[in-house]
Amino acid sequence: MRVGSKVDKNRHQPSKYLRHARSLHGSLSLYDKRDDKDDDDKCKKPTDECEFEEETCEDEEEKAALKAHVGAGKAEKCIIEEPCEPVPDPCEEGVPAVVGGTPSKGGGGTAQKTLVGKRREGVIHAVIGPVIDVYFPDEVPEVLNALDVMDAPIGHLVLEVFHHLGNNIVRSVAMDSTEGLRRGQRVVDTGYPIRVPVGKAVLGRIINVVGDPIDERGEIKSEFYSFIHNDAPELEELSVKPEILATGIKVIDLLAPYVKGGKIGLFGGAGVGKTVLIMELINNIAKSHGGYSVFVGAGERTREGNDLYYEMIESKVISIDDDKSKVALVYGQMNEPPGARSRVVLTGLTIAEYFRDIDGQDVLLFIDNIFRFTQAGSEVSALLGRIPSAVGYQPTLGTDMGTMQERITSTRNGSITSVQAVYVPADDLTDPAPAATFSHLDATTVLSRPIAELGIYPAVDPLDSSSRILDPDIVGEEHYNVARAVQKTLQGYKSLQDIIAILGMDELSEEDKLTVARARKMQRFLSQPFQVAEVFTGHPGKIVPVEKSVDGFKRLLNGEYDDIPEIAFYMVGDVDEVLAKANQLATSMSGGGPAKPAPKKEEKKEEAKPAEAKDGKPEEHKKPEEKEAKPPKVEPPKAETPKAEATKDKDPKDKKK
Repeated sequence: MRVGSKVDKNRHQPSKYLRHARSLHGSLSLYDKRDDKDDDDKCKKPTDECEFEEETCEDEEEKAALKAHVGAGKAEKCIIEEPCEPVPDPCEEGVPAVVGGTPSKGGGGTAQKTLVGKRREGVIHAVIGPVIDVYFPDEVPEVLNALDVMDAPIGHLVLEVFHHLGNNIVRSVAMDSTEGLRRGQRVVDTGYPIRVPVGKAVLGRIINVVGDPIDERGEIKSEFYSFIHNDAPELEELSVKPEILATGIKVIDLLAPYVKGGKIGLFGGAGVGKTVLIMELINNIAKSHGGYSVFVGAGERTREGNDLYYEMIESKVISIDDDKSKVALVYGQMNEPPGARSRVVLTGLTIAEYFRDIDGQDVLLFIDNIFRFTQAGSEVSALLGRIPSAVGYQPTLGTDMGTMQERITSTRNGSITSVQAVYVPADDLTDPAPAATFSHLDATTVLSRPIAELGIYPAVDPLDSSSRILDPDIVGEEHYNVARAVQKTLQGYKSLQDIIAILGMDELSEEDKLTVARARKMQRFLSQPFQVAEVFTGHPGKIVPVEKSVDGFKRLLNGEYDDIPEIAFYMVGDVDEVLAKANQLATSMSGGGPAKPAPKKEEKKEEAKPAEAKDGKPEEHKKPEEKEAKPPKVEPPKAETPKAEATKDKDPKDKKK
């Protein structure tokens, strides 16, 4: 059974999910009906209109105490005033799972020691923005219980209990707007934490933090529900089989490879490309991924969430017409109150846990942005009156982050691979929020503003980014050696930049000049056009296999491409495209450059040229005319002249490069 957020490990795993085919979103039926329970090791209690404690009878003393409690509480715990039916023995064999009434939306295998589903009614005592104080005349609800506000102006408003203040007053945080609430308004305790629909019914849908659909496609009819507060898997349930997760992005696959079933962080300040990179990972991994994906939008732009939804519909990842969707979307965007932003990550994680534990799936969990989860926790902490810690963050920063991150792991049933965008305030990686995230990650991809300013995208810093599985025993000896050699070359170039800035390239030794030349080519070769950014860049997106990435950089390190200009390595896919681009550049430099609109321009100018040529064809007079005609891309009439000019122009251009 579940007590608060504790899980009885002896119970069968699926029993913590409620089997019920009705929607979560009827308010009264959520509280006044009995739970649909599994038949195994549970006491069934019974009455149509009365709610009593559910417990497991382990010995005779407990059984007798429970019978006495149920009998004594019969008269005062009825919701309505009509007489109740006789109460059968709660541990008697053969009692049906549901005796009378309609099953409620409580959790199977999630009984609590207090009255499950009992309608403790209270009233709003104070409204302080998103923080609501509620007075209960008799018994206060447990911490983390969900409360439902009756007759809320916005409809379905859920509060979560955070503090017991004394004098039968609890302090709770609202999961939606509190506009229009007033003192004295009725509040009902559900008797359990926030629960959300899970399973295949949520695929292709957009839900909010409490499981309500927000995509205007009707209610979600799921037969499985789960609490958003769960324990992490036990140590003996974990599975540690490191395996590389190919992304098709060169800089990631080569220098900071992702581990399947691990936690990956994308660190970066504002505007360096975190969201674009996470969208590309969704495009490259989730679309080709056979299992299910969950995307959590926590405190980010609503426009981006809307764009992602319609992009997934276009790419058939979400199918509106049938049940073939592969992704569930959970949104708590930046316009939501801090309570929703601090819990929406747990909602998405709960959905992913169901696919991992029950369906045995390898699930992809994308979170954008994990910093907003911490930021919302800081806002809630301040509203609750807690003393802040460093830089104003909540004193429970490490606990909140650890509790959430430890649930993202691989088990024997399946795995959750998490990709988390992490906003870095003021580009300071020592800030407590990103620093608290670092220790939980298997791979870190750091996006650098100086690299973004060079126009190199993705703006991944190859020296700051790291991965736990960049190990010869996992990725292979060749991959490991090439990656370390690339990092060594880039580090050497970085150490020479100050000397170059002060003294210039001429003061470097020949070996250092070669290091700089190769490092600059590597920098540009680490750039790559993205499919999701094709509309902005004009470059078709590229996906590069890991083997091609390793082979290309290995050849570059061996000096096979020392004679190819840097520009040929910029915004291309694999090394074959580098060679093709280099040949194209050489052709254009030798006078045979592509100029498709040129014939129309030449036709107009050829009418004027013959008139000048009829007077006489002096060779000396013709050359300056050709030089003047070069800016409008007019090809010279003679084939010998461009060859001579090309040989003259080659030397100064090569010297510049």
